[in-house]
Order: sequence, then C-alpha cells, then structure tokens
Amino acid sequence: MKLYYTPGACSLSPHIVLREAGLTFDLEKVDLGTKKTQDGGDYLKINPKGQVPALKLDDGSVLTEGPAIVQYIADKNPGSGLAPANGSIGRYRLQELLNFISTEIHKGFSPLFKPNTPDAYKAIAKENLAARFALVDAQLSGKQYLMGDKFTAADAYLFTVVNWTRFHKIDLAPWPNLKAFMERVKARPKVQEAMKAEGLLK
Repeated sequence: MKLYYTPGACSLSPHIVLREAGLTFDLEKVDLGTKKTQDGGDYLKINPKGQVPALKLDDGSVLTEGPAIVQYIADKNPGSGLAPANGSIGRYRLQELLNFISTEIHKGFSPLFKPNTPDAYKAIAKENLAARFALVDAQLSGKQYLMGDKFTAADAYLFTVVNWTRFHKIDLAPWPNLKAFMERVKARPKVQEAMKAEGLLK
C-alpha cells in the first residue's frame, strides 16, 4: 500500500492508523498547490479530486476519503481494535463519530484556511467550532478516548483536525477533556512516529 499525504493535513489520520495497525506501507508526499507528487507525477491522475489522503492498494486501485480509508486499514488488522467488527453497534458508533468529525469539525476549519475568507466570517467559524468542541468535550468526560479506553480510528481523525487549532490561535483551555485527550494522543509512540515522518516533530 502507498499513502499519498501532505504534512499535517487530514492525511495524518490514516498515516497514524497505518502505524497503529502495524501495517507495511509506503509514503508519497503531495504538493496540493501544484498537484504534483514528490517524484514529479501528476497527482490528479491518482486522485482526480486533487485532495489527500489517497491510498493505493496492493491491486493498484485507489481508495479516497479519510473515513473510508481508516476503516479499510483497521479491517486489515482486526486485532488492532482500531475499529469494532463490521455489523456491530460499535462499528456504527465509530461511523457516527467519523461522520461528525468530517462534517462538523474538519469542514468547520475550511474557512479559516482560506485567505479570502472575511475576518467577520472567520469569527463565526470559530464560534461554530467552539460549539462542536463542547460536544466532543462532553463525549470525552470520564474516558481516555472517544469510545472508551481503547484508541480507535476516530481518535486519530479527531486528533488530526483539532491539532489545526494551533494554526488559528484557538486555545483549548475551555475544553479540558479535549485538551487532555490531545496531549494523551500526541504522547502515543505511533502518533509520534507519524508526526516525525511528516516533519511535524523534531
């Protein structure tokens, strides 16, 4: 397998999950501005959407969209516990979390990354994110991770997108459970490995 990624982007989530699952994979960096891969290839030929992540499977086909990719990876090593078994209520709870993170938090950051977003709208976007963080903070009350004491693919995704707060001067102090979660996940050895591989940690 090969993961196409951009350092610190949402592709960090499947990168973490690949390492947590103990799978063998290659990495190839993508310049999202030029849509070129590290070896000079045309990324749009790999993923016409032009976004990361994309996972090239061993049969040469390509899977896109982070929530789908992390479940695929987790199912390659069911013993990792990164995703509950297919058909179980736990699996639907995981999908519920992945969808919430994708639509309500991940996309909530989008206006903050666009240089042409008016400052007044950026303030509204931060208010919207604050409301979502409050929901997640409540979800994490009394838990190590989103689904209890076991790290799952949803935790990798939440960590990846909430980590973007550091680019936008959003202090997590009002959400102590979420802040503690971020510190807990960042301390995981496989998370450290992924971040170092992407140049996010020295």
